Amino acid sequence: MNRAPLSADRAVVITGIGAVTPLGNNFDSIADALLAGRSGIVEIDGAGFSREARQFAAPVAAIPTVAADSNDSNDAFDRLGQICLAASSAAKADAGLGDLHGSGPVAGARVGLVLGIGAEHLKSWEADFLAGGRQVFAPDRPTSLVHRIAARLGIEGPAVTVAAACASSGYALALARRWIAAGLVDVCLAGGCDILSPTGFAAFYNLRALSRRSDDPVRASRPFDRDRDGFVMGEGGAVLVLESRRHADARGARVRGELAGVGMSGDAAHMVIPSDDPTEAARAIHLALQSAGVQPADLDYVNAHAAGTPVGDVAEAAAIRLALGAATDHVPASSTKSMSGHLVSGAAAFEAIACLAAIDRQAIPPTLNLDSPDERCRLDHVPLVARPHPVTVTASNSFGFGGANLCLVIRRAA
Repeated sequence: MNRAPLSADRAVVITGIGAVTPLGNNFDSIADALLAGRSGIVEIDGAGFSREARQFAAPVAAIPTVAADSNDSNDAFDRLGQICLAASSAAKADAGLGDLHGSGPVAGARVGLVLGIGAEHLKSWEADFLAGGRQVFAPDRPTSLVHRIAARLGIEGPAVTVAAACASSGYALALARRWIAAGLVDVCLAGGCDILSPTGFAAFYNLRALSRRSDDPVRASRPFDRDRDGFVMGEGGAVLVLESRRHADARGARVRGELAGVGMSGDAAHMVIPSDDPTEAARAIHLALQSAGVQPADLDYVNAHAAGTPVGDVAEAAAIRLALGAATDHVPASSTKSMSGHLVSGAAAFEAIACLAAIDRQAIPPTLNLDSPDERCRLDHVPLVARPHPVTVTASNSFGFGGANLCLVIRRAA
């Protein structure tokens, strides 16, 4: 990981956005929803998902269909695969990459793909089991999802999956940035997705990580609020197209922003409970700022990981305060999980879009349901409604179960 800012022509910029989320399937619809404070959390049919009589979640309403070709068909992908494929295909189109096999601006061999997917094979086994099949390895199983998507999109460069729990898609973006900075690829699609699954619901329910509210789905996700009682599951995710500024300018690409800095650390204090010492989480934030060449006072917005768990939000607030120092009181912070739910593997990439939305709209998305801020979470909160605010430099935190700490710095491209 670089600890010094990249030169202007080597800076890694974002030239394409693809998304399939509870708040919409393109940048403008997501930005509109976030700034309007619109929630995607609804009551779902809990059969097979939970023992609770009423179950709230943030599902994807419709997955865009990707036209089939001679190599594959959309029906060959399960729900997770369809979401990943749709987001990746949309990002490629948004970046204007065209046919990577043909005479387009980029050759497929110089394009990479990194997807953050926490439990790909578990999801497919679970689907087989629920359909009456057997949860076993089979020799005729298709190749890994990331390679099937790469083949479908004409990507012939490196393609890998990374898993870092709730920070998975952020780690994917970090790895893609490194590949580009090292000259291993010219362009890289990176992000991640997740789906609602009975296994996920059961696991998080038994860990008492999920909200058990049963009154109003829109009011269930309450990051930083005194009455929070856990997170709300969401599904979907996002894929971004990254490339060096030099390469983007050479092909006349539209630049949406710069992935200016990355910071990572680990503090495996417990499998799911964050460390009560904020040092390592704060280190990830500090390293991200350092690699972007910015100071805490330069930040205009922090998109907090805050999922609404009683211990997690307090731990993150302490880490932000330790990393930013006196600037903490003047840097607006909010959690968009109050609207989207927690997309788990796809959360970091989706929240990178939230940062780009803040830059594009010059306004801070709110934290819904923040009626009574927890006094242990002393931040410059943006409760209930968006705040118009000049935004050039943003930071987005992702703290995965098991101590996977990540911070991305995303800023307006020069």
